Amino acid sequence: MKKKFEIKSHDGPGRIGKVDGELTPKLFLRNELKIAPNQGSAYNVDREIAEFNVRETLRLAKENVDECDIAVIQGSKYIDLRVDCLNKLEEIGYNGFIIANGDALLTNPKELVEVIVSLKRQAQKDSYFIFSFSELSFMPILTYMGIDGFLSDSANYYSHLNVLQTPTKAYDLNSYPIYENISQSELETKNMENMEFVIREIHAHMKNKSLRNLVEERSGTTPQNISTLKILDRNHMDYLLEYTQLF
Repeated sequence: MKKKFEIKSHDGPGRIGKVDGELTPKLFLRNELKIAPNQGSAYNVDREIAEFNVRETLRLAKENVDECDIAVIQGSKYIDLRVDCLNKLEEIGYNGFIIANGDALLTNPKELVEVIVSLKRQAQKDSYFIFSFSELSFMPILTYMGIDGFLSDSANYYSHLNVLQTPTKAYDLNSYPIYENISQSELETKNMENMEFVIREIHAHMKNKSLRNLVEERSGTTPQNISTLKILDRNHMDYLLEYTQLF
């Protein structure tokens, strides 16, 4: 039972839209989503395993399409499998998608760019994409590439690792005791508050058509972040310019 997604405006490939009346990009709470069962897979696996997991994901998605509105795009490190998974899920009737293995993709800038751009080029216009386990400093560039939302479980995930997420850096509190004796629940709350701030920050920049400025500002926060932007600019300038306003 797919949700209605409307695009209101672009800032580069990034989109301000609405999913059932709620403004995107947004934080999605997992317990509010009806996610189709899927066959999870590690990122770096043999192709035969990835193919099996895609087949099982498609079978489960088809069996549950009447009850679910979000599907998971599997395919591990194989971009053609990811695109095939997307196309078949759209044929089944889904238009909301979670990109699997988000944490692994963040450590592989080339694959991150190729996966997202390939999926966005193939997707129907009313399809929207959700990224899981995103670090906060990556949220602007992910939005710039066309991601429409982020799973809020990132706040819980990083609190389990004793990591404080800020808009510019992830702090391992074992090495950088910014907060001493902080409980996991308190750390999760801080991470969630910072996620909400970054979403507000992204929206403000998109409304002012300055998302690219924010992306460039954040690109220096980690080597992976700056590599992602360089690869995006070098390999996919046509994709970026398609929706970029020229002055």
